[in-house]
Amino acid sequence: MSEPSPLFEPLDLGGLRLRNRVVMAPMTRESAPGGVPSAAMAAYYRRRAAGGVGLIITEGAPPNEAGNFGASVPRFYGDDALSGWGSIVSAVHEEGCAVIAQLWHVGAFTPSLIGMADSLPATIARLSPSGLAGPNRPFGIAMSETDIASTLDDFGRAAAAARRIGFDGIEIHGAHGYLPDQFLWSGTNHRGDRYGGALTNRIRFAADLVAACKAAAGAEFLVSYRLSQWKQLDYTAQIARDPRDLAVIVEALAAAGADVFHCSTRRFWEPAFTGDPRTLAAWVRQLSGRPVMTVGSVTLGTDLKAPTGRSYAPVDVAQIAVLESGLREGSFDLVAIGRALLANPDWVRIVAEGRAHALKPFERRCLEDLL
Repeated sequence: MSEPSPLFEPLDLGGLRLRNRVVMAPMTRESAPGGVPSAAMAAYYRRRAAGGVGLIITEGAPPNEAGNFGASVPRFYGDDALSGWGSIVSAVHEEGCAVIAQLWHVGAFTPSLIGMADSLPATIARLSPSGLAGPNRPFGIAMSETDIASTLDDFGRAAAAARRIGFDGIEIHGAHGYLPDQFLWSGTNHRGDRYGGALTNRIRFAADLVAACKAAAGAEFLVSYRLSQWKQLDYTAQIARDPRDLAVIVEALAAAGADVFHCSTRRFWEPAFTGDPRTLAAWVRQLSGRPVMTVGSVTLGTDLKAPTGRSYAPVDVAQIAVLESGLREGSFDLVAIGRALLANPDWVRIVAEGRAHALKPFERRCLEDLL
């Protein structure tokens, strides 16, 4: 008899009891007219919850206007938007699944910087640590101490609202070159105050965000932190040059109250540092002492940022054994899946039944009918 797969073992995460280790990764869809989550969105999330995942992380939602990516991105402020999110929480919980809201502030970033069309007025102030979207790329307004304090308050209010409407926790999107990451990256943070300079100062804003959310929503309310090395404007960026740098980052976030880390990579299996086989997730788990989730092209043969990755990705069934080994070895605790869940809402059921070869590849047409 084959050994049971650790993918489908339950996990206690803070005060949550997750039914398995499979997580729906956050995926921006821009399908909320006026920024208000719709009934169609609730059905979309319900379908993945019914498919068997243990936890859903919602698509990113801005806590204020300055942090918004686009006009059809669901907001996390305003009574109309929060009411829509409440319907999503109910739908997911009815299927026996936990759900956390990802709070996403883009900082000095707009879609046009990566070749997409901007949909928000150019008059919206784009805030950043030093008025830079990337190294030597002036963009946005350098934040004052008042701007920083106001942003921390907005995150705290959003976290409190998430708890009030029934979410099981929140995730701070601190990856991919968005606002918290812009503070962390020396290429975009040239400040001379307590939020700039040495790495121990550059991590302060992100740590303050975690602490603000904990203070507003309660110490027991789950806070996940998503981190990465790569940025939208630089896939090869490395904030942490070595494990010592990474320790400074994750230890500060853990001390501030981060309960779990979401380690975003383009390919989950790749080593984080030259000369050592350990992945980013494995390093973060070791250095932080916190549970971690791995993510990046799970069961897909092409990563999202590859030339064809946005339109087609074949199935790579061999990765399932790699995931199981990683869970057994303690390299990570959870597996977040993105595009494969768009193509296969029943990914959990299919794999649990030993039918992984029946998984469908990701194709662009998967985006046409996401129910």
